[in-house]
Amino acid sequence: MPKVSSVVVPYTSYLRVYEPLAAFPEPERSHWARYARRPDRPSYQDELRRSLADLLPTPPIPVPVHESSDAFVLEVEGVLCVCPWRTRLRGWQALGDLAEELPTPVLDAVLPPVVRRQAAQDYERWMAGHPDARPWIRTSTWHVPLNWFVLVGDGERRYDKGSDEVPPALRYRTPMVQARRRVARALRAMRDMIDEGPLIDGLVDVGRWLEDFHPRSLVELDYGGLVHVLPADQLDGDHSAADVAEGIEALRTGDEGAAGEAYGRLAERWRAVRDRRSAN
Repeated sequence: MPKVSSVVVPYTSYLRVYEPLAAFPEPERSHWARYARRPDRPSYQDELRRSLADLLPTPPIPVPVHESSDAFVLEVEGVLCVCPWRTRLRGWQALGDLAEELPTPVLDAVLPPVVRRQAAQDYERWMAGHPDARPWIRTSTWHVPLNWFVLVGDGERRYDKGSDEVPPALRYRTPMVQARRRVARALRAMRDMIDEGPLIDGLVDVGRWLEDFHPRSLVELDYGGLVHVLPADQLDGDHSAADVAEGIEALRTGDEGAAGEAYGRLAERWRAVRDRRSAN
């Protein structure tokens, strides 16, 4: 398929769920089975380029007119697993979060209020007929949320430095049952030692999201476009999942000092990454 642009679109990380093909009802199951045989499946960069291209017309198109029929596909031990893009649904949901991310004058300049109101009305009508809809992909700009690292282990980390032909990549993949188990353990440790707050709320939210998927799914944490803006040595030395696991274990054993040190390393590492947003 033709690409919208050859320009690399950075800055976004991803949390994805790949469900086994058997988890999808017909006719969607047959669609994904055919789709998996395509040699020209697009990448996450293609999805971002398409979304950015939609913002160029006047008025801009905040979400696609039609839902995407694309997906990411993995085959693990002979089992085909699919992660649908659902770009339209994710676009609607992201639009609702923009008010917290951008000052009103900037938001109005990028997406006029009338455009946002129409998109919100479209979303409300669509959700009335699809009350159980949920995305298979979560995204975050300029950082990886710390609660995502709870789901994975350092032993599942894969860092490919890339080459002239292959871009770099840093990702983790773990079985769904393992991700859910880690969430439950982390919540027990955190609730015993710290008050309710954003860290616990974020982890509860992610845990509820995971419960919507087939138990034989795979969970993938992908640094995505962040690998294009972070130095190779910084990526090579980034073991955030290990730091999170160390902090949670310290909480479990009552060692608040060690937990604070682990959290401090994480906070400093990701503060430096997010500071790049202001520099751009």
